[in-house]
Amino acid sequence: MKYTNSTVFCLGYSIYHGDLNDLFCSEKIVVDTLNQYSYCIAEQDEQFKNSLKNADILLPDGIGIVAAAKVLERKKIRKIAGADLHLHLLTEMNKRGGSCFYLGSSQTTIDKIEKRLHKEFPNIKMKGYSPPFSAEFSLSDNQKMIKAANSFNSEVLFVGMTAPKQEKWVFEHKKELNAKVICSIGAVFDFYAGTVKRPSKIWRSLGLEWLGRMLQEPKRMWKRYLYYGPIFLYYVFSKRKN
Repeated sequence: MKYTNSTVFCLGYSIYHGDLNDLFCSEKIVVDTLNQYSYCIAEQDEQFKNSLKNADILLPDGIGIVAAAKVLERKKIRKIAGADLHLHLLTEMNKRGGSCFYLGSSQTTIDKIEKRLHKEFPNIKMKGYSPPFSAEFSLSDNQKMIKAANSFNSEVLFVGMTAPKQEKWVFEHKKELNAKVICSIGAVFDFYAGTVKRPSKIWRSLGLEWLGRMLQEPKRMWKRYLYYGPIFLYYVFSKRKN
């Protein structure tokens, strides 16, 4: 973690709570996000945990992480969602005519992203690549993905293959990727494409974005919040005793 002056050490991770404007620098950086679900999964997946710990910036993408920082470290930090990061980077790139590459999801989703992006951020050059849908990528798959991303020579690489797959893939291939900023942002691909609607600002301002998402997609999201929520609380309060 390079940004030690803007981080709080909580739950075993260095969590960034600084200015997003500091993301563009001369060095290559990897940006991941942490929420209660990914924390719980990482406790059972050492490779995933190692990927998160080795991210240059780890954003608090969940009210649970914000609350844990307050309870355990008495630090007040704000939630920074992957969607917030995505919008910030697009806004900054649009000011100077930057370029970005979207790696992940379906070709239909990438096409929708491209259509919206060209309308809202006309100064940005954009391309994308949809990898095969599989639990694990073959060596050939990985080579095609890296080649596609590097051939565009983009400033920012957005990776959307859901956690923990995307974080582990980025960690494994960081040295082979040319982009200066590499972000694992999962569901943001669908949010921006419009295939999944992000809960409104009212839900987000109340700290209830998680509830809005669960109500929209109960079959897919219930376990993430209703099952892993109590597990996360157990982890937090067990660390408080120590």
